[in-house]
Amino acid sequence: MSDAVRAYTVRLELVDEPGELLRALEPIAENGGNLLSIFHERGNLTPRGQIPVEVDIEATPDRFDAIVEALRRAGVNVVQAGAEQYSEEVTVVVTGHIVDTDLSGTLSSIQECGQASVADVSLSAPEGTEGVSSARLRLVTESGGASAALSAIRRVADEKDLRVITPLAGGEA
Repeated sequence: MSDAVRAYTVRLELVDEPGELLRALEPIAENGGNLLSIFHERGNLTPRGQIPVEVDIEATPDRFDAIVEALRRAGVNVVQAGAEQYSEEVTVVVTGHIVDTDLSGTLSSIQECGQASVADVSLSAPEGTEGVSSARLRLVTESGGASAALSAIRRVADEKDLRVITPLAGGEA
């Protein structure tokens, strides 16, 4: 069964320079990967200031391993590689002194908890960077991971004296 073609998702971070997306796609093609989709978020930046790119491919497990190795050898920042497909999405609002308490560090802490990936961030700071601000965070999790992701966000918010507004759980009496 190891020769069966499977779908995989590879999450990358690319610098915003001409040719970087092509440089990331070449190792996939050269190692027999079949592209299913590419989600290129040029308008957003990761906490490290790079562009998040999610590539869905089909390959045998052996070819997939070769693709990931070739991407890393080519100097492409591979954030996540595997068959995991995010199947849940949750949006939260975080308020407080977000910029003053290091927004990048907050986003990194959420990602590092391993329960969620930050897919999108919108920041509003009407009083400037030293005032109270709010951020809308769109998170993606594996199936069944939303509750654990929300707990992780609450821990990070408590550490930084921020407030979290979460969606109401549906179907509860």
